[in-house]
Amino acid sequence: MRIRKMARGSCVVAGLAAAALVLSACGDDGGDGTGGGGGGDGEQALEGKDITIGVFSGWEEGIAASYLWGRILEDAGAEVEYQTADPGPTYAGVSQGQLDVTFDAWLPETHKDYWEQYGDKMEDLVTWFDNAPLTIAVNKDAPIDSLEELKANADEFNNQIIGIDPGAGLTRITKEQVMPEYGLDDMKLVTSSTTAMLAELKSATNSGENIVVTLWRPHWAYSAFPIKDLEDPKNALGDPEEIHALGKEGFSEEFPQAAEWIKNFKLTDEQLSALEEIMFNQNNGDKNEQSVDEWLKDNPDYIDQLKAGEL
Repeated sequence: MRIRKMARGSCVVAGLAAAALVLSACGDDGGDGTGGGGGGDGEQALEGKDITIGVFSGWEEGIAASYLWGRILEDAGAEVEYQTADPGPTYAGVSQGQLDVTFDAWLPETHKDYWEQYGDKMEDLVTWFDNAPLTIAVNKDAPIDSLEELKANADEFNNQIIGIDPGAGLTRITKEQVMPEYGLDDMKLVTSSTTAMLAELKSATNSGENIVVTLWRPHWAYSAFPIKDLEDPKNALGDPEEIHALGKEGFSEEFPQAAEWIKNFKLTDEQLSALEEIMFNQNNGDKNEQSVDEWLKDNPDYIDQLKAGEL
């Protein structure tokens, strides 16, 4: 099934009925991969099981993790479906049991509101990535290295910060914490979408212009563009986040083998960056299943090690 690259953001959930309506539309599937690469023990432990993965629109690390897991679960016999929505409806869908699992919960701060609203109706299956900082990045040859220098050099960046979508947690933190803390209230935070931000970043770096953007790690942009993070001595962006996989209530009981494997799930920064590079830079987000197969050819023991708890 294909997922289009959309805005990384957090929509407002206007009740569970609205969330259910959003989730009723299934996301496109992940491309035209035909298998190949990777481990797997050949067990059909999930034969006859249907598993629906909730995928956040435009959250690249989550799309990458979701399609990697789609491959693992399908190899074990499951029928896998991907449903794409913003974080709010996805959290609601998992909490209601409309979705079985999602792999991109940023905690404790970015998705704090959603976790407080829905967390008691979910299983926190694993923290699979534990060093995911929010960042403010600039072109590598920009004349500054720290957020403390941005105010005095705002005109070098057209007095604007290029952000992502208005409802994103990163947007809120930039507007409510970073800009006041560093005296950037006279700068304009331009919000639109992740796709638009990346287009601006590509254009600026290609033309040798200065640009400042809201970003996060892990992200394939760090390997695709000549950029650097601005130092944050006041820690206005907060400590690095953790990325969790969340299941619906009863997930471990309904899918004990899948739950056991998911609890073993880890990706290093290098592994995740390499998968994102293939998926979104080389294949433009259009061949997600094929991208996983290509990555597994370079990591042929990964699935076996995961299942054995050896990551």
